[in-house]
Amino acid sequence: MSETTAPLATSGLLPCQEIDRLIAAGHILAEAPIIEEQIQPASLDLRLGRHAWRVRASFLPGERFTVADGLSRFGLHRIDLTDGAVLETGCVYVVPLQEALALPADISAAANPKSSTGRIDVFTRIISDHGRTFDQIPAGYRGPLYAEICPQTFPVLVRTGSRLAQMRFRRGVIDTSDTALAALHDQERLVSTQADIDRGLALSVDLAGGEPGAVIGYRAKRYTGVIDIDVASACAVEDYWEPLHAGREPELVLDPDQFYILASKEAVHVPPTHAAEMIPFNPLVGEFRVHYAGFFDPGFGHDAAGGAGSRVVLEVRSHKVPFMLEDGQIVGRAVYEQLTEVPTRLYGQDIGSHYQAQRLKLSKHFR
Repeated sequence: MSETTAPLATSGLLPCQEIDRLIAAGHILAEAPIIEEQIQPASLDLRLGRHAWRVRASFLPGERFTVADGLSRFGLHRIDLTDGAVLETGCVYVVPLQEALALPADISAAANPKSSTGRIDVFTRIISDHGRTFDQIPAGYRGPLYAEICPQTFPVLVRTGSRLAQMRFRRGVIDTSDTALAALHDQERLVSTQADIDRGLALSVDLAGGEPGAVIGYRAKRYTGVIDIDVASACAVEDYWEPLHAGREPELVLDPDQFYILASKEAVHVPPTHAAEMIPFNPLVGEFRVHYAGFFDPGFGHDAAGGAGSRVVLEVRSHKVPFMLEDGQIVGRAVYEQLTEVPTRLYGQDIGSHYQAQRLKLSKHFR
């Protein structure tokens, strides 16, 4: 794509070329120079700094305090990450990031785990000074960023420079109404099936698999080896996952506090003019959580970017009680947001994206 694009709107998510401009203008700062691989079509990968704090509890600083104040209260010990360190399951860590912000007054930010982070059940959230919520950075924020990291299932090896989370930047207020979403679907066809639009685009789970005995998901094993967060195709699937096969009845009982990888029935399309995000599931229709890593970049599932047939991989965990999940059950909704410009690069093979044209797929760490 060309380096210059016509504006789509004055308000919207910022594409890669506008993120480049924020960096050049000093609105995104970093201890080490930001590299090209960090800048995705509509987000910026965030890098871990030189050390991590093991803390006794998750916390938010609130209006009166900084994250450093919280670390002085809740920190147990500091861990050097320069040569790598293992983060254990069930423990909470806070890591200063290499990136900091000095945002303009009209630009806010939001963060989410990267897809590969969510697929290995590493719960990751971003904290800012004086923040009252995780992952949400107010317009005009000036200050450092921190990652809260809690591996839920697998211990992970991380190091300075590891990228577990990503950040989007937003200018103004974006129309995410169902009316706008329906109009976009009419123009671009966002799902391969009939669209169910109600506070977002409904996504359902595939437990049929297309043929008897097909693999329809994976259940994580307990007490496994370490996963190196930065190394692809290094882990044997059978050492970490139990495959789940389609049975006579297309259903699955979710065991409490077990972690599952499943896939959507729908093939999803994110056109170059938009990005999408999976929003938290309504707890009134089931006590389970789907999809920790909720960002879909412009070009995901886009035919011209090699994405025809891209399914959404679902990271699923049941809470407290067993839950019967049935084939075709709605498990989440996607919200689409317009960009201010079409990105100069799209999600896909041209930029080394791991999950274009995916169906049921584990994280990049597994061969």
